[in-house]
Amino acid sequence: MARRQMHLGVFVLGTGNHIAGWRMPGAYDSFQSLPVIQHIARIAERGCFDLLFLGDSLQAGANDHPSFTARFEPVTMLSALAATTTHLGLGATMSTSYMEPFNVARFFASLDHLSGGRAAWNAVTSSNPRAAPNYGREHAPHADRYRVAEEFVDVVMGLWDCWDEGAIVAERDTGRYIDAAKMRSLDHQGEFFSVKGPLNIGRCPQGRPIMIQAGASEPGLNLAARTADVVFSVVQDLEEAQAGYAALKSRLPGFGRRAEEVAVLPGVMPIVGRTRQEARDLLDRLQSFVTSTNAASLLSSRLGVDVSGFPPDERVPDLPLPETSHGFARAMLSKARREEMTWRDLLNLTGAARGHWVICGTAADIADTLQEWFEGGAADGFNVMPAWFPGAFDDFVDQVVPELQRRGLFRERYAAATLRGHLGLDMPENRFFSRAGG
Repeated sequence: MARRQMHLGVFVLGTGNHIAGWRMPGAYDSFQSLPVIQHIARIAERGCFDLLFLGDSLQAGANDHPSFTARFEPVTMLSALAATTTHLGLGATMSTSYMEPFNVARFFASLDHLSGGRAAWNAVTSSNPRAAPNYGREHAPHADRYRVAEEFVDVVMGLWDCWDEGAIVAERDTGRYIDAAKMRSLDHQGEFFSVKGPLNIGRCPQGRPIMIQAGASEPGLNLAARTADVVFSVVQDLEEAQAGYAALKSRLPGFGRRAEEVAVLPGVMPIVGRTRQEARDLLDRLQSFVTSTNAASLLSSRLGVDVSGFPPDERVPDLPLPETSHGFARAMLSKARREEMTWRDLLNLTGAARGHWVICGTAADIADTLQEWFEGGAADGFNVMPAWFPGAFDDFVDQVVPELQRRGLFRERYAAATLRGHLGLDMPENRFFSRAGG
């Protein structure tokens, strides 16, 4: 049997994943530039990455992360990238709380066709209540958002299955364009949505676009175990990651799925130096840019409570999980409790990687750590979050990736043309049509 290998995604924010990464020498300072995102995509393909991923935000504030405040709409950006990339998976967030299932199904089916089978949808429930006024809605409680998400995802996946392969026949001699036996309506009538269908685009090259989930609450984990192909996780230490990995994988048989059908990718911000001291100096420089103002807004949204007035040198107390994001809050509060952190410490952590894991060292040090997690039951790969672009991403691709390749832990070239192929996943079964098309 071939040796198991890592999957790697890159989480792209044009100004860098660090809240002040754009201040580094030579760093990009815009998330509204097609040449910037095209350059980042070229680096990712040079490194044989599985996936380029774009999150999203549905609100803006002057003290938010710069790339949350001013950015392109993700699917629009990825559609442009589809024309200038050849192998790289293209994933984006779209909200189940503020969008409509028919539109989401259509957007990602279109992206899958445009890219030749490289699209992925990250279905999120939108934890930040500041989005609600932009849509004239009330922000629903956490449990209600997930009830909506369950039905929303089912409708989208059902719409993708309304077409069988080969439905478009285009017979010039008979004039028949569609084989009507190979398409059908969805006719969904549910608690939250009424959607007739079918979708007005044919069967996707991947059968269905890849599904991504990142929920860490009980309903989020169940949705991921039932529907996801890739799960992004928020972790801060190995034992925590191992426990979360095992908890998700153990749910899969209950949905008739095998462990290898879902890839768990923790978010990680690697700071790479030629020496450990150089790496530490880079991190110290980045952290010198963090202020209470530019980190407090982000930490407040993660914890669901305004932290701007808390004494910075006071210990972080035990807080209940908020109605916002359970994954981020649980990871950050757990770390604060273990390490007896102050609010200042937690603000610095949030400013660095928005609550994700930071590792710092030489290429060999970072490869050692990634290998330990990968082989130790904590990850199937990683969602790499460079602190700034392009320099920090170049460092990872040019130094860490070759080290992983030398160890046989990562591909040296693409062997597939689709994202489903990169992930080693079979074509999904169509719920309405058999393989034979019946």
